[in-house]
Amino acid sequence: MQRTVATSLARLSSGTRQGSRAFGVDVYEAVTGRYPYDGRDWGSVDLDERRTIACRLLLATITSIVLVTLSVGIETMVMIRLVVSGGSLIVAGEPYAAVWPFPVALAVSGAAEFVLAYSLLRPHLRWFRSGADAGAARRRSVQLLPIRQAAVTAGSWALGAVLYIILCGAYRGVDVLVVLGALTLAGVSASCVTYMVIERASRPLAAAAMADADFPEPRLGIRQRMLVIWLVCSAVPLLGMVLINIGRAVGWVPGSGSSIDVPIVTLAVICLSSGARSIALVSQSLTDPLRGMRRVIDQLRVGDFDARVDVYDSSELGMVQHDFNEMVAGVAEREHIRDLFERHVGGEVARQAVENGVGLQGGNTHVGVLFVDIAGSTQFAEEENPEIVAETLNSFFSIVAEVVDTHHGFINKFEGDAALAVFGAPIELADPAAAALAAARDLGAALQALPLHCGIGVSAGTVFAGNIGAESRYEYTVIGDPVNECARLSEIAKNTESNIIAGGRAVCAETAETLYDPVAAEQGAYSERGQWASIGTVQLRGRSNDTEVFAPAELVADLRVPDADSIDDVAITSADDMASDFRGAVADRATGLIGSLVKLPLTVLRQQR
Repeated sequence: MQRTVATSLARLSSGTRQGSRAFGVDVYEAVTGRYPYDGRDWGSVDLDERRTIACRLLLATITSIVLVTLSVGIETMVMIRLVVSGGSLIVAGEPYAAVWPFPVALAVSGAAEFVLAYSLLRPHLRWFRSGADAGAARRRSVQLLPIRQAAVTAGSWALGAVLYIILCGAYRGVDVLVVLGALTLAGVSASCVTYMVIERASRPLAAAAMADADFPEPRLGIRQRMLVIWLVCSAVPLLGMVLINIGRAVGWVPGSGSSIDVPIVTLAVICLSSGARSIALVSQSLTDPLRGMRRVIDQLRVGDFDARVDVYDSSELGMVQHDFNEMVAGVAEREHIRDLFERHVGGEVARQAVENGVGLQGGNTHVGVLFVDIAGSTQFAEEENPEIVAETLNSFFSIVAEVVDTHHGFINKFEGDAALAVFGAPIELADPAAAALAAARDLGAALQALPLHCGIGVSAGTVFAGNIGAESRYEYTVIGDPVNECARLSEIAKNTESNIIAGGRAVCAETAETLYDPVAAEQGAYSERGQWASIGTVQLRGRSNDTEVFAPAELVADLRVPDADSIDDVAITSADDMASDFRGAVADRATGLIGSLVKLPLTVLRQQR
């Protein structure tokens, strides 16, 4: 045992030489009740750091025992001499004349306390340094460590009392009662203070043991801590005053020899100082967990959902810490689900779903719609490496998402190699048609960076925007003729030198007045009519009237609508999902389609001259 203690002290002194400042700070924090490891992920702490923390913990324990023993011991020796002399530190008669018996007894009891404390702490330090998981027995033992250390302190003071009586020769019954009464009160006070100090010094052990584990039954709860404060601040000193007066009344101790009752006043001063220490320690034990939870709340506000508090308190506060972490984990999971939800359906749709609840809701609204589709995607997939195809598609969709978001649009669907964007629903815009037209021009320029040829179609008009499906499962989408029109226009765009075609309804719906609307200006809506030029008319399938089509003015120089002879077999890309989403924008060139889908060919008539 002596060799083990000597080895540990040698390691401790070596660690102290390497980082005395850090050790000193930790000792100060342990003694004052501050906890420097809050929020530590103990599963990621390496063995070297664990050994350092273990050495600091041992040093804090030694320092705490020494400080408590010295402070309470000096107070007790002073009180004994004042009481038996009637108010003087100089005692002429036996058995209290000699001073040396008390320091000797105090040193022996302190050494015994240190050895017993180390024997209690050693298995826990060995476990902590190993990094092994803590079982139920270990967690319970760590919880009880401060209580057991308080019991060791009480036993050490009992040993010191017996030794002092023997050394000073206080064998008379009166002397034994005086010494035992004084040292019993001192032992109770020292045990209470030791518990509060060790409870803080051992917090890293408790936090590591309680990490990712169910919280056991609370030990020494808040009510018991209040009892500790009462014992140290009120019960012990007041009982001492009562015993002094009883001793004087029966003639066991002399009365005060001056107008000021020095023993009583001294005991009152000791009561004030010890009470201040105890209040500081216990208040820290109550506020530290609350401060840790406040820190985590502040981290949650800035988006750090991995923050947690250490569970180190053995009282009901520890249970609150554990439940608080479970609540934070639930918030983090909810935020993760919400993030996934927003990525699948769009941020605004997700927010509306959260605010309005479930249900098949929606209504007619005026929107601008944009459909973008990749030309020759099947051939591209056949000729290129699948990984390159995936990277290219990701780049394509990233550009689409960025441009649409810039113009306050909503991507209703990514499907295969196409995307449908809506402007004006679910986010209301002053001029959704202008936003769609501006987005189309920016998107056409941005997609030039990719080795792809795309067709972009733009339309505008009234659609139904809302949740479509069953009560058990539905999705937000838009239904109406503008959706079909922009899909057909994108197919025309793929067969022209310009990759952007807008319908007349989109360009004519955009009004010059929106240029002067400050709300529209904030939303990115502005006059687009001057940016587009008519390139002719076409007759879209299912319509008796021609549709005037437009292209960006800077691209119109040599642009004409292609002849019907060259593209009369053109069809719109489709898949079974897109048939429901785009309501008729289907193609006869896609593979793996549901056979029952009706393929709607698009016939482009010759330009009307």
